[in-house]
Amino acid sequence: MKASEIQLRTVPRHLAIIMDGNNRWARREGYPGVAGHRAGAEVVRDIVTACEARGIRYLTLFAFSSENWGRPRAEVRALLALLSRYLRNEVAKLIKDGVQLRVVGRRDRFSPRLQRLIAKAEAKTAAGDRATLTLALDYGGRWDVTQVARALAREVSAGQLLPDDIDESLISSRLATGDMPDPDLCIRTAGETRVSNFLLWQFAYAEFWFTEVLWPDFDESVLDLALADYAVRERRFGVRPLLHTY
Repeated sequence: MKASEIQLRTVPRHLAIIMDGNNRWARREGYPGVAGHRAGAEVVRDIVTACEARGIRYLTLFAFSSENWGRPRAEVRALLALLSRYLRNEVAKLIKDGVQLRVVGRRDRFSPRLQRLIAKAEAKTAAGDRATLTLALDYGGRWDVTQVARALAREVSAGQLLPDDIDESLISSRLATGDMPDPDLCIRTAGETRVSNFLLWQFAYAEFWFTEVLWPDFDESVLDLALADYAVRERRFGVRPLLHTY
């Protein structure tokens, strides 16, 4: 199915992607691991543009998980250096394309310099109204829910909130993505079929699409395969369709 045909069908309002396979791509090509991350970063630019062209309003990328701190120190340094370069180099294009950049996750474990880069990129792109690109950095789904639980517990302890006031809607609104719709579709590359602590609460009714394609090889044609598959799915949100009798 061509991109023009997909646009006429249902597209996800919010697409989440778990970008996996950079290291495997580098090994396959005979490059050092950092080359895979560089190649993966180049793909991000193209996919952001492709999603905007297809009418996807929100794109959330799992760029650096809480667990990534456990990787070899040299790899972590390389990942953070690539992130810094992305924040410096891509802001102008995001502004031109009307894309707002947001970051969700912990920031206190990043260097002050990187924290400033993140804040500056968010501020410069804040007026973007065509699409929202969210980077999940030092993010974990369990952390997300835990920080909401702690905040609500403090409010109950202070008498600002009653326990009975806590419901799913309130918790959803306090999550890192609380002012965005939950993802409709999650794509994961490189053949893995797990969510790896990404948007655990938000994925309650998301559709999933898995591919063997490594992230540096991911392109518009693979994206269109995922969108074409999504377009023909029946989303029930846990509700059984009514059985009609005549």
